[in-house]
Amino acid sequence: MAMAIISSRTRLGRRLFLGSPFVLAAGSALAQSAEIKFGHSSLVVATGAREIKFDVELALNDAERARGLMFRDKLGPYNGMLFDFYQEAPVSFWMKNTLIPLDMVFIAGDGTVKHIHANAVPLSTDPIPSEFPVRAVLEINGGSAKLLGIKAGDKVKHPIFGNVG
Repeated sequence: MAMAIISSRTRLGRRLFLGSPFVLAAGSALAQSAEIKFGHSSLVVATGAREIKFDVELALNDAERARGLMFRDKLGPYNGMLFDFYQEAPVSFWMKNTLIPLDMVFIAGDGTVKHIHANAVPLSTDPIPSEFPVRAVLEINGGSAKLLGIKAGDKVKHPIFGNVG
């Protein structure tokens, strides 16, 4: 992550981050006031004998991660958002200003699914912790992980994990 790590927790947009209060305030203001243009990519979740392709938006900086999927009223069945934190660390999300239920797929640096939080409640400010240090988080429609058979131990294939050939 680009921000300095310190010991206090500060809310930024919809996430809880460890970081510099100045950077957090600037990132939060930017996320709330400007229209953010997310990059796009595709990724594959390998689960059992299946490979499931998703088209995702990329949240790669503080402002993008703070905005996430806020204010959206729908998400396609094979769409999502991939949040890259650039290093493994414990992270925590919340659903403030998020209008649709989401599954949060917490992913280690090698692409292994470590934990899934299913059906996060829209608009909730309750923290949703990663439970393990993770490199990235994939947000998809609530209930999709169970419906598609995605579970802890599966592999997410994307260039950020260095596992796409």
